Amino acid sequence: MVIVITGVMAAGKSTVAQRLAERLPRSAHIRGDVFRRMIVSGREELLSDEKAEAVDQLWLRYRLSAATADAYAAAGFTAIVQDVILGGDLTAYAELIVTRPRHLVVLAPRPEVVSQREAARPKAGYGAWTVPDLDRSLREDTPRTGLWIDTSDQSPDETVDAIVAGLNLSRS
Repeated sequence: MVIVITGVMAAGKSTVAQRLAERLPRSAHIRGDVFRRMIVSGREELLSDEKAEAVDQLWLRYRLSAATADAYAAAGFTAIVQDVILGGDLTAYAELIVTRPRHLVVLAPRPEVVSQREAARPKAGYGAWTVPDLDRSLREDTPRTGLWIDTSDQSPDETVDAIVAGLNLSRS
């Protein structure tokens, strides 16, 4: 099976994906951003102006993470992909994954909680983006597909509990 965990930056995707992977008997945690960082020379960051090359590199990253998830699933692992995939890109990304079952999980904490989390992180993820910009894209442009969880008042373990219950993973 493949589980895709998405949300805005600082929504808790990395922590939740890792803890979910640790809870399952055979699993792999696929961090989409790893594929972006593999580009050593010529990398174009996706900014608000959306240069064609940056979009092409984003979709290269998406294709690589989807193919990696399918490869792990074919080898008998539950593949957990974690990345920022918003708007119509979420539906298009899901179509890249051939493995079934395939589940989508959207972490959707309130924007003020995301701002607090972002301020507390050692890395700065937003750059040219703002929390309100990405939150608007999440809530207004992203299809309401899959399991949506408001993680604002949850610990990472409580969020993992909600995913396990919401996807009926305890029966898997």
